[in-house]
Amino acid sequence: MAEPPQTDVSRPSALPTAKLLQRPTFNQALVDQNSDEYLDAIEEEWNKKLDTEVEVLVDGMVDIVSLASIGDKDKFRIAQESFQAESRAESMVRAANSLLSITHSLKLLLLLSDEAQIAHRRDAELKHVQQEKNEARQKVAELLDGLMNLRGGSSQ
Repeated sequence: MAEPPQTDVSRPSALPTAKLLQRPTFNQALVDQNSDEYLDAIEEEWNKKLDTEVEVLVDGMVDIVSLASIGDKDKFRIAQESFQAESRAESMVRAANSLLSITHSLKLLLLLSDEAQIAHRRDAELKHVQQEKNEARQKVAELLDGLMNLRGGSSQ
C-alpha cells in the first residue's frame, strides 16, 4: 500500500469557510485598564453579586412573612400560599448556596492572592485614614481655640 504522491495541488478542506490565523479580538477597554481599575471593576462585580443574592434573601423573607397572615382562607387559597412559600424558600436556599459559593471563592482569592499587595493597600488606606483623622483634629482644635477666644473676650 503505497502512499499517494505529494503534489502542490490544493485540496478542499473539511471547513471551506474557516478563516485561518484569525486572532480573537479583545475588548480594548480591558486592555487599556491599569491594575487598580481592573481590581476596582472586579470588586464592583463581586459587590453586585452579593447585593443580588442578599436582595433575593430579603425579598423572599418579606414574601414568606406576608404569606403567613392569619385569616379566613379557603383550601384553595391555603394551598396557593403554601406553594408560593415553598417556591420562595427554594429561591432563598439557592441564594444562600450562592452566597456560600461566593464566600468560598473570596476565601480562596484571599489565600492565593499577593499578600504584599494586600498589605500595601491596607497600609495606604491606614495612612489615608490617619491623615484624615489628623486634619479633623486640627480643625477641631482651631474651632475650639476660636470658641475659647470668643468666651475669653466676652468675659473680660
